[in-house]
Parts: sequence; C-alpha cells; structure tokens
Amino acid sequence: MKKERIYSTKEMEHEVDQYISQFKEGYFSPLALMARLSEEVGELAREINHTYGEKPKKSTEEIKTIEEEIGDILFVLACMTNSLNLDLSEAFHTSITKINTRDKDRWTKKE
Repeated sequence: MKKERIYSTKEMEHEVDQYISQFKEGYFSPLALMARLSEEVGELAREINHTYGEKPKKSTEEIKTIEEEIGDILFVLACMTNSLNLDLSEAFHTSITKINTRDKDRWTKKE
C-alpha cells in the first residue's frame, strides 16, 4: 500500500478536529468514545486472530487489514484527546517516560 502522508500526533489531532468540526453533533461523549475505542480494539483483535491465530476468515467476511484497524484506533484516540482537551503526544511522552523508568532493568538487553 502506498503511503500518502505521514502525520505527527498534532497533525492527526488537527485533521480529526477539522473533520469533526464540520458536524453539528461534534465529538461523542467520553463514555461513547470509550465504547467506540473498545469496539475498534475488538476489531483489531479479530484481525490479529485471523492473521496469526487459529481462526481463519470466512469467505463472506470483509477484507480488512491490521493497519486499517490500528488507524481506526488512532482516530478514536485523537477524538478522545481533542474532546477532553488533552494532547496525544504528551500522553505518549508521559507513558514512555514511565515505561523507560519503571522497566529499565526488566528485560535482557541486546549486546
């Protein structure tokens, strides 16, 4: 698949906001977004299971890719950060800092 564009997290949030802002309904509530995120993660799990697991796709099932499902998850996460006035990049920075600190000696390092 040809890569059209690479987005920074700020650009993803902006693109999502541009899309959502054109509709009167605006962003879903945080609870609805959480339900949507759970649904998308379930769809990713299904694709992983079809690709790497023991459950092949039925011939009648739509072809979707793991990358597509991850993209859907990123879209919902950008909706969530935008609607809650948070920053996706900052959320990741906080998480990776915590992981690098907490887990720095957890795994065997490559030589």
